[in-house]
Amino acid sequence: MPEFLRLKKANCKNCYKCIRHCPVKSIRFSGNQAHIVGDECILCGQCFVICPQNAKVIVDSTETVKVMIQSGSPVVASLAPSFIVNYGGAGVASMRAALKRLGFADAEETAVGATVVKREYERMLESRDDPVVSTCCHSVNLLVQKYFPGVVRYLADVYSPMQAHCADIKRRNSAAKTVFIGPCVAKKDEAERYPGIVDAVLTFEELSAWMESAGIKPEHEADSMRRSRARLFPAAGGIIRTMNKDTARFTYMAVDSVENCVDVLKELESGGLRHCFIEMSACAGSCIGGPVMEKRRQSPVRGFMSVREYAGPDDFDAESGGDIRKTFDIYLRQSVCPGESEINEILRRMGKHTPKDMLNCGTCGYDTCRDKAIAIYQGKADLSMCLPFLKDRAESFSDTIINNTPNGILVMNENMEVQQINRAALNLMRIPNASAVLGAPVVRILDPTPFMNTLRTGASIHDQKAYLAEYDKYVEQTVIYDNEYKVIVCLMRDVTPQEAMRAEREASNRKVVETADHVVEKQMRIVQEIASLLGETAAETKIALSKLKESIADE
Repeated sequence: MPEFLRLKKANCKNCYKCIRHCPVKSIRFSGNQAHIVGDECILCGQCFVICPQNAKVIVDSTETVKVMIQSGSPVVASLAPSFIVNYGGAGVASMRAALKRLGFADAEETAVGATVVKREYERMLESRDDPVVSTCCHSVNLLVQKYFPGVVRYLADVYSPMQAHCADIKRRNSAAKTVFIGPCVAKKDEAERYPGIVDAVLTFEELSAWMESAGIKPEHEADSMRRSRARLFPAAGGIIRTMNKDTARFTYMAVDSVENCVDVLKELESGGLRHCFIEMSACAGSCIGGPVMEKRRQSPVRGFMSVREYAGPDDFDAESGGDIRKTFDIYLRQSVCPGESEINEILRRMGKHTPKDMLNCGTCGYDTCRDKAIAIYQGKADLSMCLPFLKDRAESFSDTIINNTPNGILVMNENMEVQQINRAALNLMRIPNASAVLGAPVVRILDPTPFMNTLRTGASIHDQKAYLAEYDKYVEQTVIYDNEYKVIVCLMRDVTPQEAMRAEREASNRKVVETADHVVEKQMRIVQEIASLLGETAAETKIALSKLKESIADE
């Protein structure tokens, strides 16, 4: 079967919101992208509605319908009764005129088919004792066929209003092509699964875009068409309101939203319900809350009032004119459930060693950590989707680095209160434990001046040497202000041993210089003494030689 819900991969942002809202968890997450699991999806469209990035798209059938019109065959639109909410103020006559301008041969209300279906339900209840589940909502049908195969026998084997109406159109005009227009993506799948009845399906969104591009806007005018009870079908409980509830042994109940439907289906599966007719709709509020209702965000009360005011006390003059019974297959899903050992091993890898570790926070999209572990085993999820797991791992990694770095790290808020301190800083300042200073003013342990200057100016300090007199330590300080997180970070590298070595070298150098000075002074003194002796000797020699010279001269 074709995929009617697709994903724009570039827009998926790891938010897991679609998984959280998917009532059957039919979304697989891998490669940082969400993927719809086709054989598990019931096409309720919740992922399309809630995706904050508009990453989910419904396959557009507009071009298919345009080709039908261009082929020359008469194309007749079957307009879902919820149109009165989506196109408030425009009656069926206005919508017919607008659709004819687009090229449709004609347009009729799907409520005609709804009248046929509700009459078939009434006939069915006359001869049934087992519970009967309405089958107008294709998402509910898929839910039963895929997840509650034991309940398939309770599904009313009757055409949906869409099918009943389109079959009637084709009966009246065998050459006609039929196009259903409504608020539901699942109807596209229903048309494919039962070929030959509905030739194409457009959502209200597709129709609105088409009319806008063609410059067509339905007129808001009073409608003179016959007012029928079948127009109540799109509201919660609308099917039951149209029925003649003459069968006293039956209880009638209306259930909307997938979660509530699941609860009732579990009761049916266990045999807890008997002699009841159950109207089921996957959407909260039924079709007026459909995933492709452009005005689905308006008050559901206002939507219901619009439907009720447009409806009336009568029935359309409609008969099936043929067999409108259908069968429901059971669709077996391929998912495999792991054993307890596999689940426990995956939980262990997720850091869930005890029941206390299983927070069941639902951030990953799954209700419990156990459900998440099963999804991992089935290849639909991975460990990285667990926020507490990632947070603990990141904190553990961060703590490992911070507590094992030889540098002291101190983090303060803008009030100069200590927010974090690592083991190296505690040892540096001889603080017994972190609790002794956490939350305390930093002035208790350090001079706050450099931190205050950095906070005031925003200018960082890098490798500034400081002497911590109270601890007799020399450090090189780097002070940084993080404007995003509004914290001041101080990194302190203990350079006391280097300073001690430098002081020792300076003392040694001074001693060497002093020794050199002493030696030089002594040498100079010796030189002076030698010079003095040499001077005296030279003088005596000169005198002796002079006398000798004179003596020789006299002779």
